[in-house]
Amino acid sequence: MIIDCDTCVVRGDACRDCVITALLGAPPTVELDDSERQAIDVLAGAGLVPRLRLLPIEKSA
Repeated sequence: MIIDCDTCVVRGDACRDCVITALLGAPPTVELDDSERQAIDVLAGAGLVPRLRLLPIEKSA
């Protein structure tokens, strides 16, 4: 999964509640593999980090 904060629909106020911002600041792009994504989901489920709030902008054809 490639996380590109510049293309996130909820960028702005929601950034402070996003795991990417909590762990890394607001980088332009982060790439997570499946095991990293699962680890973040487990940590978020336990309340240790915020959930990933990414909602990519859908590009029209």
